Amino acid sequence: MDKYICDICGYVYDPAAGDPDGGIAPGTAFEEIPDDWVCPECGVGKSQFSKIED
Repeated sequence: MDKYICDICGYVYDPAAGDPDGGIAPGTAFEEIPDDWVCPECGVGKSQFSKIED
């Protein structure tokens, strides 16, 4: 699964870790996160994230 980075603050969403504090279980792909989820660091929406290319 791909990692995504917040364009605003640099937070990296790692699907292996998920975002337990935000209600996202480990193993959840970025595409499967609800649209109302926000960056746990700065509060912007999913549209402000970019896929990290390997």
